[in-house]
Amino acid sequence: MAVTVRAVRAEDYPQWRPLWDGYTHFYDCVLDESVTASTWERALDPHSSMFCRVAESEGRVIGFAMCVLHEGTWSTAPLCYLEDLFVDATQRGAGTGQALIDALMEEGKREGWSKLYWVTRQNNPARKLYDRFGEADDYVRYRISL
Repeated sequence: MAVTVRAVRAEDYPQWRPLWDGYTHFYDCVLDESVTASTWERALDPHSSMFCRVAESEGRVIGFAMCVLHEGTWSTAPLCYLEDLFVDATQRGAGTGQALIDALMEEGKREGWSKLYWVTRQNNPARKLYDRFGEADDYVRYRISL
C-alpha cells in the first residue's frame, strides 16, 4: 500500500475529523467544538504558524501530523513542534507514521528548519516508532493551565 504525504486541503475535513476525534479520545481529552474548528481553520491558513500534513492511501486520508513552526532562542532557524500525530487504527504498523515523520524531516531540511521535535506519553505504544528516530531526552515537561 503506497502512502503519500501532502498538505491538508479543505475537502479533507470529512476524513480528517474522525481521525482527530480518535486522537483526542486516545488522550482522554474532550475539546470544545470551537477549539476543533479553530484548529482546523488555522491548519488551512497559509499565514498561521500551525500546519497539517496528511497521509493518504488509495484516495483515503489515513493519518495526520499537526505541527507548529516557531522561533527559538538557541537557533536562528525555525523549529518544528510536531504537536499531534495520529494514524487510523486499522493502518497502524504499516509505515504511515514513519512516512509522516520522514516527510516532515524532508520538508524541514528543504525549508531550513533547525529541529523537529515532539512530546508523547511515556507509555505510548508509538514509542516503538519514535525510538527509531532517536532516543528520548531527559527533559521533564511542566504545564500550567491558565
